[in-house]
Amino acid sequence: MDHLDDMDHRSLRGADRRILSALHARGRDPRVATTARTLSWVGEHGALWLAAGLAGAAVDGGRRNAWLRGTALTAGAHLVSMGVKRVVRRPRPAHVEPLVRTAGRHSFPSSHATSAAAAAVAFGALGAYAIPPLAAAMCLSRLVVGVHYPSDVAAGAALGALTACAGASWMRRGSHHD
Repeated sequence: MDHLDDMDHRSLRGADRRILSALHARGRDPRVATTARTLSWVGEHGALWLAAGLAGAAVDGGRRNAWLRGTALTAGAHLVSMGVKRVVRRPRPAHVEPLVRTAGRHSFPSSHATSAAAAAVAFGALGAYAIPPLAAAMCLSRLVVGVHYPSDVAAGAALGALTACAGASWMRRGSHHD
């Protein structure tokens, strides 16, 4: 039984590496590389999503509190992902040359994916329908720039989505003038 578990673990790790290598190869196209680098930069520490939430709060006065709560959920999800990284301590991929520098050495989960998915769920619920596809692009960009395995991105996206879903009722309470 242990032998089968080892085989499954190795095959999953191999698939993670192969998928990353294939998507990282897309970064050879300068347009793709520039887009992925830009997403990486604007997504650092959830900045893009926090700015989007604050902008939503500024322009949608009737749902200002919901936007602010969605922004808080997004920030909270990002902070949780950083804590998980410190516990798991998975090294970043070493078999590809990264196209960007990273703020930290650890890979699991992707904090960019966590905050992107949290924003997609929270702000998507408020009608910001451009956010989910942009969040998906952010997640893919982490693979193109070569700083995360697909499992890091999937785990981060799941963590972000679950965080936003868990806070959905709290966020909805802020959808009217409080």
